[in-house]
Amino acid sequence: MSPEQMSSNPPLVVGIAPGQHAEVLQTAVSLAARLGTRLLCAYVDEASFLVDWDPARPAHRLSLHPDTDDANIGAVALELKSAIEEAVAGVPPGTAAAEWTLQTLAGDPARALARLAAENDAPMIIVGTSERGFSHRLAEALSGSVGAWLTHHQSRPVLIVPYRMPAHDDRP
Repeated sequence: MSPEQMSSNPPLVVGIAPGQHAEVLQTAVSLAARLGTRLLCAYVDEASFLVDWDPARPAHRLSLHPDTDDANIGAVALELKSAIEEAVAGVPPGTAAAEWTLQTLAGDPARALARLAAENDAPMIIVGTSERGFSHRLAEALSGSVGAWLTHHQSRPVLIVPYRMPAHDDRP
């Protein structure tokens, strides 16, 4: 597929976060390359809340932690860009690498991803499962599962990429 055709297709939306297991990005990049479409990577800063939604403007957030500055968010963005570039570089030879962009959103991750997918007419939202362990289960119990919320509250298909560490292997 030509780059012109690829850029005209609606993007796949993938929710990403620092320290997320690599399978999420690898799966999203591979799927976007196979489908010949773009990838819209979205990081949701939960420590901020949405002030105004205007897709034409880059930032509409106020921090819940005023001590957190844009340098911290810039460092997270650099880490995420590096992870995306690594996943794109891992596309098998002979497969066209997917175009991608990264957006930082604010607020509740599930609602922010659903809103972004709707704004971009995305055919699918891709998210990962949480990792195993008590702290991850507790966080999910308190704030809810992003994948579960998406599958129950919006009409787009949701691909939930599992954490592929074997259940008997408890190493990080």
